[in-house]
Order: sequence, then structure tokens, then C-alpha cells
Amino acid sequence: GWCPLSPTGAQTTQLLVEPPWRPVVLWDGVTLTCQGSGTTGATTWYKDGQHWGQEGRDQFTVTESGTYTCDRSGSGLSPTMTVSDDWLVLQVPAWALLEGDKVTLRCRG
Repeated sequence: GWCPLSPTGAQTTQLLVEPPWRPVVLWDGVTLTCQGSGTTGATTWYKDGQHWGQEGRDQFTVTESGTYTCDRSGSGLSPTMTVSDDWLVLQVPAWALLEGDKVTLRCRG
């Protein structure tokens, strides 16, 4: 399912990732979703700090590595999300983990 990378219940803009693993890698077929209490369809996307051409879309599939941020009118700017193109990664679930939790690690390449 979808996984927020910000605290649950936050009223600010969140950037959600599917599949829900970190670090986020391009070859995973990553979909980013901008979510917040602001206006639906009033989303502005930024890639590597520059305005980027997915105007008005709340969701899209990533096709380039880089650092992504979204701005949702009414709830502000999301945290940044880095999508890498690394050949080998050790991934952990994208949701919050607490000390003592059992966790599945994925070594993938």
C-alpha cells in the first residue's frame, strides 16, 4: 500500500511512495503521490529545485533520478524525496520504525 514519509495525520503536504521502500530507486517503477489538506489538482512539482512539468497532477510515475518535492496549494511544500539510480541498494520499509521492531531488509541490484 501507500506509505507516507511524514508523520501520520500531519496537516502539511506529504510525498507518498509506491513501492514503499527506502532508499527509493528508479528501477523499482516508483510512483510519487502528493497528498495534503490543500486543493486537489492544485499541485506544483519540483525536480532538483526547479519547477517541473507535472502541473496539476497529484500522482505520476518517476522516469528520471533526482530530488523531488511537491507544493499543494493550501498545505505547502512537502519534504524532499531522492530517487537514485544506484546499481545496488539495501532497502528498508518506508514507514516509521521503532527500536525493537522486526524489520525486513532487501539487498537488491
